Amino acid sequence: MAYRPKDTQERIAHRLKIARGHLEKVISMVENDSYCIDVLHQLQAVEGALKETGNAVLENHLKTCAANAIKEGKGNEAIEEIMNVFKKKAN
Repeated sequence: MAYRPKDTQERIAHRLKIARGHLEKVISMVENDSYCIDVLHQLQAVEGALKETGNAVLENHLKTCAANAIKEGKGNEAIEEIMNVFKKKAN
């Protein structure tokens, strides 16, 4: 288990809860046959919240796990691991 400062973990959990709230709103809007453009705006809010969360997780990983791997001489493996995440995302 990677080290995560409590404040970082709380920040990430808070961002996920925001995303969940936006997603619950989208579900409600779809069930209530809301105007498509309004649904799209709310979906963008979900995407934005998830992107911010991903950025926070990545920042934490770089500052902790990746930094430790580099110190231990495993920098190339750490970089490859991170790059694989972004390669999957592009597909």
